Amino acid sequence: MRSLLVLPFAVVVFFGAAVPVQAEKRTFIIANNPDGYGVERCLASGHKCGAPMANAFCRSRKFKRAVLFRQAVRGEITAAKAQDAYACVGRRCEQFVAIECVR
Repeated sequence: MRSLLVLPFAVVVFFGAAVPVQAEKRTFIIANNPDGYGVERCLASGHKCGAPMANAFCRSRKFKRAVLFRQAVRGEITAAKAQDAYACVGRRCEQFVAIECVR
């Protein structure tokens, strides 16, 4: 009798554990200041050479890693940033980089 009560509980636990958990994601928009090392070009272009920088940025904010990094687009920049001297001019937003981090 006791084993019959445990079986439904075990099935619920098994299938409950099989449901994928949605990872928390957050996109950071940061200034893309040229430093002479070429890191800004790697981040803005999304090339592999920017991965160490993007991952370090995410880890410094208590995230696990970067899943995406690229040049920011106009719609991602908030009103506060739009008044910044580095804001988008026309369709150009190369002064900002978007880094998407996950926990």
